[in-house]
Amino acid sequence: MIVETDRLVLRPPRADDARRIFERYASDPRVTQYLGWPTHHTLDDTTGFLDFCAGEWQRWPAGPFLIESRASGALLGSTGLNFDTPQQAATGYVLAQDCWGLGYATEALGAMRDLASRLGVTRLYALCHPDHRASSRVLEKCGFALEGTPPDSAEFPNLNQGVRATVLCYSARLPIC
Repeated sequence: MIVETDRLVLRPPRADDARRIFERYASDPRVTQYLGWPTHHTLDDTTGFLDFCAGEWQRWPAGPFLIESRASGALLGSTGLNFDTPQQAATGYVLAQDCWGLGYATEALGAMRDLASRLGVTRLYALCHPDHRASSRVLEKCGFALEGTPPDSAEFPNLNQGVRATVLCYSARLPIC
């Protein structure tokens, strides 16, 4: 499955993407600071992520996507849908530092919202660290509303490893297309 927007191509990752993912964003501590997965320290970490991706794509109608520039084919980051049930999924995104502030996150997240709706998802949600204001703004631009702030509900391994923290939970209820 490939999803295209005005500037982006979103596609499932392949095993041969490991080095590009590792070098472009997964090993960058600044990029991964507010994410729910640890910064990749070795190429094996990224290979493990790709194994996870393949499993998600086998189990569900969609999964993780790489974000590429439609114009150049350059790898910009990743996004995707992480299903809890056929009707409920989480989404999010990560972009390489040189892609911040260019509207790619809004474009990719909007594409995931639209895809989720086409797949019959009725509740799409995203978790956000309270200090990550840029991410909160992107979620709100894409029609997500703050649902709550459950305490001690998420781990941010690149901030306080092993410590559960309060998280902002945003959601978008989607019509079935």
